[in-house]
Amino acid sequence: MLSEQTRAIIKQTVPVLEQHGTVITKTFYRNMLGDNKELLNYFNRANQAKGAQSSALATTVLAAAKHIDDLSAILPHVEQIGHKHRALQIMPEHYPIVGKNLLRAIKEVLGDAATPEIINAWAEAYGAIADVFISIEKKMYDEAAWPGWKSFEVVDKDQVSSDIVEFTVKPDASSDVDLAKVPIVAGQYITVKSHPTRHNNEYDALRHYSICSVTSDRGLRFAVKLEQPRDKPIGLVSEYLHKDVSVGDKLFLSAPAGDFTLDEELMNQTEVPLVLLSAGVGVTPLLAMLEAQLLRNPERPIFWIQSSYDEATQAFKPHVEELLEKCESYEKIIVHTSKSSRIDDKFLKERVPGHADVYICGSLEFMRSMVDHFSTLNHKSDFIHYEPFGPKMATVKV
Repeated sequence: MLSEQTRAIIKQTVPVLEQHGTVITKTFYRNMLGDNKELLNYFNRANQAKGAQSSALATTVLAAAKHIDDLSAILPHVEQIGHKHRALQIMPEHYPIVGKNLLRAIKEVLGDAATPEIINAWAEAYGAIADVFISIEKKMYDEAAWPGWKSFEVVDKDQVSSDIVEFTVKPDASSDVDLAKVPIVAGQYITVKSHPTRHNNEYDALRHYSICSVTSDRGLRFAVKLEQPRDKPIGLVSEYLHKDVSVGDKLFLSAPAGDFTLDEELMNQTEVPLVLLSAGVGVTPLLAMLEAQLLRNPERPIFWIQSSYDEATQAFKPHVEELLEKCESYEKIIVHTSKSSRIDDKFLKERVPGHADVYICGSLEFMRSMVDHFSTLNHKSDFIHYEPFGPKMATVKV
């Protein structure tokens, strides 16, 4: 239990965190990864370069400070981050390294304003916050479908759009994973541990990829988009998976994780329509959700809204059509932004029922805009669920 004095000091630092939080977290990552090179095996350097990781951490620290009197208020955020940590195999011994470098960054950025009282208060508060994370993550480790990293064999590669490949993998002969006993939950993701050697890469690279199907009789299926932005380097891991990994090769996976899942109660009824709204490769978890909903209750009305640049980048087109034909009631809306306007609040007002349960997935930019649009429309917040491809806390307002 934090002392009243500590909690008071932490709350007094909220305005400072609002002003300098991202600078502090950028400094934190620079120092920590500079002094602890082994941690480069865990962090997505693309998110570091974009600033998304720093923004996400700054938001997390600010949320903790604002709710320091009752940390249970941030448990939904802790659980979401905890899933990522468990998937990446972040362990309790990593937390002291983080704490040391966070305090160092606060001192470095704030200078003389970071008094011993403030540093001591944050040291105590960080210990309490870390204990919350460690406790929740322990439960996740205990409940994981398998421990650590397991070896899987690639049994199929299917080009499902011009820039997206679906991988199907099965546990190889050395693995003790029995897929028939692994619960596959629509909306969750697996994590691939790889070591690409292109571009003089020295470190392991870990990436999360959404599961495409809740059935595993053919194997575990996930999709990967080849990241090739115009003004930035090609995606390290996506290039490796697309160009260097073939059928018969081995990949190391950690167990499925994530809290972006369908509301179980609503799946069983027909009064609340299901809206599945995606952009680009964000279609991947929603495809599994569509499949899961049809297996549970095909009578529920479904609105399938899929955005892509053009028809060539519209992923899973035949499979989506095949699944939708099994629905009792559905509406399919396809948006190609090469020739149509992007989805906005007017579009959503006209096409999404006000009482629908909405699941959204896409890039961080897409997510921010969709969440803002639904907020403008006063759509019930409990009925808006989303999973960006990037740190979710970077999209959260606290």
